Amino acid sequence: MKDGFRTRMSLLHTWAGLILSGLLFAIFWTGTLSVFDKEIDRWMMPHTRIHMDTARPLSVDREIIPLLAERAEGAKAWTIVLPAERRPFLTLAYDSAKSHIAQRNSFHPITLEPLPAPNTRGASNFIYPFHHNLTLRQNNIGALMVGIASMGMLCLLISGIVIHRRIFADFFTLRLLRGFGRANLDIHNLTGVVLLPFTIVITLSGLMIAHLIYFPKAPDAVFAQLNPPSVTQERPKSKVREASRKREQDVSSENEDEITDAREGSRNSPARSRFIAESQGRVRPQAIGQPANVAAIAPMIAVTESELGQGAVYMIRVSNPGDAGGVVALRLNGDNSVSQNIDNRRFSTATGEELAHFNSSSTTNVFNFIAGMHYIKFKHWPLRWLYFIAGLGACALIATGLLHWTQARNQKQGSTGFNVSFMNAHNIAAITGIISATGAFLVVNRLLNNREQFAGISSRDLEVYAFFGVWLACLLHALIRVFLNKQHGYRKAWAEQCWAIALIAISAVGLNWITTGDHLLKTLFTHTYWPVATLDLVLVTSAVMAIYAARKLSVIRES
Repeated sequence: MKDGFRTRMSLLHTWAGLILSGLLFAIFWTGTLSVFDKEIDRWMMPHTRIHMDTARPLSVDREIIPLLAERAEGAKAWTIVLPAERRPFLTLAYDSAKSHIAQRNSFHPITLEPLPAPNTRGASNFIYPFHHNLTLRQNNIGALMVGIASMGMLCLLISGIVIHRRIFADFFTLRLLRGFGRANLDIHNLTGVVLLPFTIVITLSGLMIAHLIYFPKAPDAVFAQLNPPSVTQERPKSKVREASRKREQDVSSENEDEITDAREGSRNSPARSRFIAESQGRVRPQAIGQPANVAAIAPMIAVTESELGQGAVYMIRVSNPGDAGGVVALRLNGDNSVSQNIDNRRFSTATGEELAHFNSSSTTNVFNFIAGMHYIKFKHWPLRWLYFIAGLGACALIATGLLHWTQARNQKQGSTGFNVSFMNAHNIAAITGIISATGAFLVVNRLLNNREQFAGISSRDLEVYAFFGVWLACLLHALIRVFLNKQHGYRKAWAEQCWAIALIAISAVGLNWITTGDHLLKTLFTHTYWPVATLDLVLVTSAVMAIYAARKLSVIRES
């Protein structure tokens, strides 16, 4: 019975891996890059390469509010995102009074000069969303596919524990000089054992934080008989959907709160509104129709930070400015905690009087801690790098699992069958293909150099087209190489795509130098700027590793 159970787990492990590993590699790859999405943004948006150590504290009342009064007249809400180390610029967002379409402007934190519009999605608006919804937002198709893949990953991890008899011995076994097959399997076993806590936690937390996508009617089970809070304001559904669509296109991952607000509105229901208000403290106060001036906001921030510490406030949201019923909500950062901080303080817009505190419940705090482990909002660079390395290790775990299945069959069969040839091409496209596509995304960004459009196509779209176009080209290249020579074509395809990765990576570093003047010697030594220097170093390291792999593959193919 024991042997039968292990055999069934082995079959589950094999088939789940063959079906889902390509998608899982893409999810883990983009998730790993998202650990440093804001740093990649600095590389892709040169005008935001600002040294925060020279910035001064901004006066909300004397400097920021006048900017909003000038630009956001008649808006029903203002959002102010204060500059921070990983987001070194002031951001002002507001809804157009007529169309409810979110407008967004960025300003230099020292001069308050408007920054050029970023004609790129950057990592925050493409790589990060790809990680959790594959950029397939219609009816949450992409998020559902990611959820299915995540459940498959849990099955792979659990079945992997069952079928490996030597799980503790594998922790100390790594035979890199015993041939590719042996070394590949040892890397698979070692990463699977060492990273088991990480992969389980990151996969399970990803499923949990998307629970309202997978179970959209769950709040109805608890709140179906309750009325929504009186402070919640509903907008016409057609306008809400348009606002939600625009926000999800234009709002970066650094403001998930704004994205969440848009998504909540697009599914307006009494039960859901009550659930969001009580669990997350997000309410939309209604205007009462009595004009009033906006009270000084600086004292509100001072009161909050005297209790919670200097710099505790990172976002200020003013609902119904100019109305006596308006509310100023101060949202708190979570830089010093793993737990995602959703607490806020609310004040009257007209009088400055403190209205309410929202402190999340113990149950919500457990959820916030789980979400925080996945979102990685905390400001702790060593831990952030550990996440990045662990993410790369998870990618290696998935890749070596795929290679183990095909390598064993490539060696056994005289002429490779269709299924093995197909998996060879699949593996090449799934691994080197998406790496090449990511590099092409960066290269096109620097070639366009924040141009608004090229040949009538917006630059932000061209970058995405380049990503998927190169990925598709890698798949076609792999299919042609493998099926023209089923026995040895896959090795040639691997080698050629490794050369492509090296060329693309070096091109990205060179183009960054040419278009911005920020070469490695400058960003490392004379005008140190670590976000740009680190990405350039990662690209150079990737090129060196790709060249090494390509040369080794060429030697194997020729021998």
